[in-house]
Amino acid sequence: MKKEPVNEPTEKKPDALAELQDNYLRLQAEFDNYKKRCFKEKTEFIKFANESLIIELLGILDSFERGVKAADLTKDFKLLHQGVDMISKQLHTLLETKGLKRIKAAGEPFDPHQHEAMEVVEQDGIDQDVVVEELQPGYLFNERIIRPAKVKVAKAKEAEKEDNNKSNDRPAA
Repeated sequence: MKKEPVNEPTEKKPDALAELQDNYLRLQAEFDNYKKRCFKEKTEFIKFANESLIIELLGILDSFERGVKAADLTKDFKLLHQGVDMISKQLHTLLETKGLKRIKAAGEPFDPHQHEAMEVVEQDGIDQDVVVEELQPGYLFNERIIRPAKVKVAKAKEAEKEDNNKSNDRPAA
């Protein structure tokens, strides 16, 4: 009689499979915990990301409050105006150090990426598609537009357009 060889690896397969399943479940749980931890850290970061900016703005707020108190005591409009002007400069300086930059508008060629045309006006002596007036300033934050400038844009007067069209319609001699 022949003896059949005992197949030991098949006996170990259920144990190996159970061990792999256990490892898989543990890795899955670790990954879920990692995702939750990352989400919590990101939420906390966002929540307190502007803390240093707020602390610096508190100094400007204090200046405003001192200015209002001084204006109430003295009733001096000129002094109040000077104080507000100083605080405005202080605020602009702080925001510039944080990466805020004002978009140039008046006198510049109209750029639809940086300017939002609120009005188109006909004016003599001004090139077409040039910003005539800035209605609201626009800003870049770290070279990204966060608010386009709202502007008035010049266009050629109708009479000038007709003169140009007539001169273009004449046959060349």
